[in-house]
Amino acid sequence: MIFLKSDEEIELLRISNQIVAKTLAEMAKIIAPGVTTEQLNKVADEFIRDNGAIPGFLGYSGFPKSICTSVNDQVVHGIPSKNVILKDGDIISVDCGAYINGFHGDSAYTFCVGDVKPEILNLLRITKESLYKGIEQAQEGRRLGDLGYAIQSYCEEHGYSVVREMIGHGVGRKLHEAPEVPNYGRKGNGIMLKSGMTIAIEPMINLGVRNLVLEKDGWTTRTVDRKPSAHFEHSVAIRRGKADILSSFEYIEQILGNKAI
Repeated sequence: MIFLKSDEEIELLRISNQIVAKTLAEMAKIIAPGVTTEQLNKVADEFIRDNGAIPGFLGYSGFPKSICTSVNDQVVHGIPSKNVILKDGDIISVDCGAYINGFHGDSAYTFCVGDVKPEILNLLRITKESLYKGIEQAQEGRRLGDLGYAIQSYCEEHGYSVVREMIGHGVGRKLHEAPEVPNYGRKGNGIMLKSGMTIAIEPMINLGVRNLVLEKDGWTTRTVDRKPSAHFEHSVAIRRGKADILSSFEYIEQILGNKAI
């Protein structure tokens, strides 16, 4: 069942998502060569709790940490660890959730670690741009296929592949609600979007082939060809016109300055 949210509920979702946005900015402050993904998890967990929320990912279906940290060829759901030390030239997707006032926030950003190769920087740029291409279609009266097609066509015309197994989702009182939000599709197909729907749009785009494998930890997915993958995510509310983006990259971009993607 798809739950339509009232204006008051959407404002509560905005609070959750703004905490997530500011948590990701805390990551932007400290991501550098030599930092472990466990250090990122500790900072994120403390920041979320200091802001009156609880980490939305911790314990979700048994997930053991408060954020997902996926490095280089890892696509999503990487588990923070003291053994994973960031190196110059890496990229890292940080996916974060916060729960407060009965609602979940959910957003992700792929960060550069030091100096990243131009071809990988371009993957990040196109993936981020594709997110906003999808958001442009997230309006009342459009269909989910319109949204997925916008992301897929933009990335594929730049030579990248779109992950199929991992997709976006509704977000609200539960972290994952209906509907499923694929990053691929056909124009005019799929569920009709209605005002009050709240969804997380999260393109996961690969430099090489789209195929994934699941690591032995049962969570981490990576590309089968070991080429890099990028991931950006916003939670949005469907409106009668332009979508209302509830999360934000502005705090990250203020920290990164001219180094922002």
